[in-house]
Amino acid sequence: MINTAELYQHFLKSPIISTDTRNIIPGSIFFALKGDNFNANKFATQAIEKGAAYAVIDEVEFAGEKCLLVDDVLSALQNLACYHREQLNIPVIGLTGSNGKTTSKELVNAVLSERYKTFATFGNLNNHIGVPLSILSITNKVEIAIIEMGANHQKEIELLCTIAQPTHGIITNVGMAHLDGFGGFEGVKKGKAELYAYLKAHNGYTFINRDNAFLMEMSQKAGLNKLLYYGTENGNTIKGALKNSDPFIEVEWTNHEISSSVKTNLTGSYNFENILAAICIGDFFEMQPEEINKGLANYEPKNNRSQLTKTDHNTVICDFYNANPSSVTAALNNISVLSADQKTAILGDMFELGPESATQHEIIAKQAVESGLHQIIFIGKYFYAFKDQFEGVFFETPAEAADYLQQNPVTNNLVLLKGSRGMKLENLLQFL
Repeated sequence: MINTAELYQHFLKSPIISTDTRNIIPGSIFFALKGDNFNANKFATQAIEKGAAYAVIDEVEFAGEKCLLVDDVLSALQNLACYHREQLNIPVIGLTGSNGKTTSKELVNAVLSERYKTFATFGNLNNHIGVPLSILSITNKVEIAIIEMGANHQKEIELLCTIAQPTHGIITNVGMAHLDGFGGFEGVKKGKAELYAYLKAHNGYTFINRDNAFLMEMSQKAGLNKLLYYGTENGNTIKGALKNSDPFIEVEWTNHEISSSVKTNLTGSYNFENILAAICIGDFFEMQPEEINKGLANYEPKNNRSQLTKTDHNTVICDFYNANPSSVTAALNNISVLSADQKTAILGDMFELGPESATQHEIIAKQAVESGLHQIIFIGKYFYAFKDQFEGVFFETPAEAADYLQQNPVTNNLVLLKGSRGMKLENLLQFL
């Protein structure tokens, strides 16, 4: 049985981690993780044959040459990440929230990378496996790391903090997301506040949107003392104003000494606070306004989050990476105020809402039909339950919606495409 310190010596010689035998990187260490429907211990030999330097396993019957036996592979991965993190003497910014996590992470990275060698969580590797993989990807050349932390139940952020050990942190917001796992909105607040608790215990710095009453309440309850505020009022470290958001966001901001403005490639007024957060963090790390603005202006959203895409027939707000009641409300509010002759919203079901699901889908359906759009298309079994209650076009599946769009083309419209990841609304883009 190999311990963490011994495993780390192997990692120093082979500092790349693989978890999928279909994508083995020669010279990497393969971690044979288990899931509900798979046991990668069975593929340890295959991983070695494909070029892995070692395979970390936790079932002795699968042991072979170059196999490293541990008590539990997932725990070994997380402990290795902790050990590696302790060797890094750099700022680590922990970032979580119900909405805007990934966009904020990308914006912070875009800003900081104008001056520093940064590392940021790739894609959405933000869970109990993704965060360790992210930490283990940080090399000694990195000067600042931005680690995104996602959660769908309490104590998950607490775990991820013990792995990432953030020195700085930010909660973008708290909203109606993962209500089933968190046990309601109060549970969401409690779960996200685990980041504040870690920062308090470890004397870390916290960036807070002073305009957000929930975050202010949570920070005061946590007793935080190293605070940097951003928002729209005087007295903040960064004070900002939304100058324009039709369709792209332009922000004016000041850090008490210098006033500045920046035009971005982001749509959606709800991204204003994400931009201010990136400005506040850049300012804290002693960046000049022109550096901060350059990072923001050059950032191009390409992850189907608030991404404005022009097709041959329409302008589409691609915001279908994920959805919850808070983010859908913000997206509907945004399209309602944008300039366009005709507007269409295509909304897919929102997942992980538990007992609140029916109520929340009804609320969103009502908001959508009252938003003054030319056409509303609802997709999914949760929305479909209200087909007799609200005006609009309802389908149980995306395939049915695709058939409808082929027979009834939407043209010359501003289209909002918004739904949970599992709805796979990206498949509808070809028909728009």
